Amino acid sequence: MFKKFFMAALLLMALVLTGCGGGDKTADNNKGDKNSANKLVIYTSMKESLIGGIVEGFKAKNPDIDVDWQSAGAGKIMAKLEAERQSGHLMADIIWTSEVPDFYQMKDEGLLEKYQPAGFDELLNPFDDYDGSFTAARLGTLGIVINVNKIQTEPAGWETIATDPLYKNSFGIADPALSGTAFMSIALLEKQFGWDYIVRLHDNGATKSKGSGRVIDDTADGALNACLGVDYITAGKIDKGSPLKMVYPKELLMVPSPVAIFKDAEHKDNAKKFVDYLMTQEAQQKVAEAGTVPVRRDIQMPERYNLPAPEDALNNGIKINYAEVLENKDDIVKKFSNLFK
Repeated sequence: MFKKFFMAALLLMALVLTGCGGGDKTADNNKGDKNSANKLVIYTSMKESLIGGIVEGFKAKNPDIDVDWQSAGAGKIMAKLEAERQSGHLMADIIWTSEVPDFYQMKDEGLLEKYQPAGFDELLNPFDDYDGSFTAARLGTLGIVINVNKIQTEPAGWETIATDPLYKNSFGIADPALSGTAFMSIALLEKQFGWDYIVRLHDNGATKSKGSGRVIDDTADGALNACLGVDYITAGKIDKGSPLKMVYPKELLMVPSPVAIFKDAEHKDNAKKFVDYLMTQEAQQKVAEAGTVPVRRDIQMPERYNLPAPEDALNNGIKINYAEVLENKDDIVKKFSNLFK
């Protein structure tokens, strides 16, 4: 899988990594030597509204550790990692994205350190084959995000998007080649309804957007009436006054966001400390306050986002075999790209 990204990676190496498919961002928290023991480098597809507060909380407890977090869509992250592997030096200590098949691939290639975080028994674990190679840090959800100035009646379900004229030529989907959450959502919808449903979305004029952030921006601005949207990105826009509402059909799209430590990490002890902190009640409360679903039961869920409870998200999400998704990933992305040219 990494090989196919190599040429793109060479072009991307000159670019600064940016936010979850929708804008570029690098955290300039690097005040120490990159090779010093007090360093930690995180590659993530989480936006600043989520990762920023967690890093601040971690640094408050570990002021001696300089944290450099870099955010981009999952596709760009994997391309950068491949370029680093080709150069013989992997810069990242930790990876945290939402494209679960990538973690199975990295595990199969022997890139990941097995590490079970402290307090694991208190966590909700969506992986039946869990072995410590990666651990879910949030149970991300996606739903139908509507612009309430454009649509006054909530869609009855996923079928509405494929048939209702209100969504004709005005429903957006992030590019699954760039966004891990977008890819997983397409895989889940195909699992539940078959590829014919994706075709009918296209036939009703659904369009492909550049990333998970961009598609929500376009809906907030009124360029689209609605989109397939990520929970916490939508929540951040709502908090800033955007006329958006998240609607969850009964067939829930739940996408775990795994975090993993690289086996060749230069700052492995610091990486373990971060993963431990990420699973604490304090950090998981920050996850919930950012507008997404934590992996702990003992979290006060903010009512303003209408999120499912953690256990409900785990139990009610569409079930999928991640190993099978990995085998079919290239085919799914290719079919989607050919359909949504």
